[in-house]
Formats: sequence, C-alpha cells, structure tokens
Amino acid sequence: MAKAVAVLSGSEGVSGTVYFFQEGDGPTTVTGSLCGLKPGLHGFHVHALGDTTNGCMSTGPHFNPASKEHGAPSDENRHAGDLGNIEVGEDGTIVSILHGLFLMYKYQCRMPEQPDPPQGSATFTIVDEQIPLCGQHSIIGRAVVVHADPDDLGKGGHELSKSTGNAGGRLACGFSSNISIIHRLLFEGIIGWQG
Repeated sequence: MAKAVAVLSGSEGVSGTVYFFQEGDGPTTVTGSLCGLKPGLHGFHVHALGDTTNGCMSTGPHFNPASKEHGAPSDENRHAGDLGNIEVGEDGTIVSILHGLFLMYKYQCRMPEQPDPPQGSATFTIVDEQIPLCGQHSIIGRAVVVHADPDDLGKGGHELSKSTGNAGGRLACGFSSNISIIHRLLFEGIIGWQG
C-alpha cells in the first residue's frame, strides 16, 4: 500500500493534515482534518507544483496531466486534481461532496485544553481514481490546496470556471516529498510518502 501525508498551513489561520492511501492500482482514499475554515463551501484541489516559496500562490494550476477543462469530481472531463468542495456547516461539521455523495464527519481538530472544537474544524473522506500515488501521474511532489470560496465545478459561467472553478484565494496548502526527508521538513507543511 502506498501512503502520503500533507500538512497544510496558511496565512489566514487555516491548517490541517490530509492523508492519502492507495492499494495497488485501485482508487486513492483521501482522509483529512482541517481547522479554521468558515462555514460554507471551499474548493479542494491537488495543484501541479510542490513549490510554496511564495506561499500557496507558488503551487501553480490544478494538476492536469490530460490537459482537460476544470470540472466536478464525477465528470469525465476534469482536471485530475479537481476534488470538488468541502462544505463546512454552521456547527463546524464538514460535508465532503464527491461523485454525488454527501459524507458527513464530525470534529477532530481539538486542542487538549479546549472543551469544544474551534469553528470550522472537521474531518472528511474522499475516494478518487485520478490521483494515484505511484506511476507517471503520481500526485507525490504536488500541492494540496483548500480555497476560500466554492468551486463552481466548471459550470458557473465565470471566466475562471473552466480553469479554476472560480474557487477564490488559496487559504492553506501543503506539498509532497520523499519520506526520507519528512522528519526534517514536517513542520514546514510537507507531504511525505511511504511505499
């Protein structure tokens, strides 16, 4: 089983950890916990570059090895990195929207001294076939980004709909590296890999 982890951080107080698991050539399961998100929909994508020298702006466009237009996770015509939206409810519960399914999960970003979790803290799970951890189109070395606004899934009619889903600013990101340097880079927002 191949495994990866992304430690996300950003300048607006959004942070979290995202784990990736892939068995053989099967789909990749993505689980994660994000803190500090405002209620509402937030675009969630794998971006092409693992560069965060200029914060999340250095991560480039969505990962798109097949040169397709932006779309929903269930669309045939989509970027490989298009993972749709994460929805944060008023109570901080995340609803992950993928392939027409709504998966609801409760808080997991709780500090030991906090009796209640902070607003917008939750966990999620996504299963996707276009983000492998091995092979030519591996997402290892690429950034994971959570956005400020909803992803319109390429259907919004905005000039950015077919390229970014008009998902707004980049709130937090983390990128991948070989597991051998994960211990050195863990606190810099790195994804590690383990085969």
